[in-house]
Amino acid sequence: MTPTPPSPADKRASGNPATQSQINLTVKQQREQKRQEKLAEYQKQLAKRKRGKIVWWSVGSAAAVVVIGAIVASVVFAPPPPASYTAGGDGASIEGVETFENDTSHVEGVVDYEQNPPAGGPHNSVWLNCGIYSEPQQNENAVHALEHGAVWITYDAAQISGDDLETLKGVLPSSYVILSPFEGLDTPIALSSWNHQLKVDSADDPRIAEFLEEYWRSDSVPEPGALCTGAIDGPGKES
Repeated sequence: MTPTPPSPADKRASGNPATQSQINLTVKQQREQKRQEKLAEYQKQLAKRKRGKIVWWSVGSAAAVVVIGAIVASVVFAPPPPASYTAGGDGASIEGVETFENDTSHVEGVVDYEQNPPAGGPHNSVWLNCGIYSEPQQNENAVHALEHGAVWITYDAAQISGDDLETLKGVLPSSYVILSPFEGLDTPIALSSWNHQLKVDSADDPRIAEFLEEYWRSDSVPEPGALCTGAIDGPGKES
């Protein structure tokens, strides 16, 4: 009769109790080692995922801060919108406004105006484009712009600069206005529309806005609604 081969369990078994105990302990140690290895790998993967989340959260937060900062900066540092006025006046009385009667003819050459700065009168056939200028402008072209309903704001550069000039720019409408320094001005600031003029000492004077509300794009000018663009730019035009 052929003997039965020993099973794997029989191979692992030992007749010596001490030896068998050592074998059993070694198996338990191997199982525990494998369990610890799996646990360590799991913890490693878990930590990796957490780091990834932290990185993405940090990147996302930083990006959000940058976006919010850009939005805030665009609001804080963006130039203020132009002031808004209603075209045409309603006959309001403004203290200090002078009224004149001026000729509307087109002429060539230099004109000796009755007002300083001029508030109407003979003028060049080409108007000055409305805008902000850092240099004095030719009277004869600027007066033609007044004929179209523009307001010409002139200032003494020796008295109005820096914050005062910025304050003055802050009350300007988006169109039909000329701002420029003026040589030989007898006042810090003068506002001129066709046949009307107001002289003030300060850029904070509330009558500046009142004058613009009353005379900006007035219907009483010789050529109401005519363009204030499409002609010539004077020297030092900023906008």
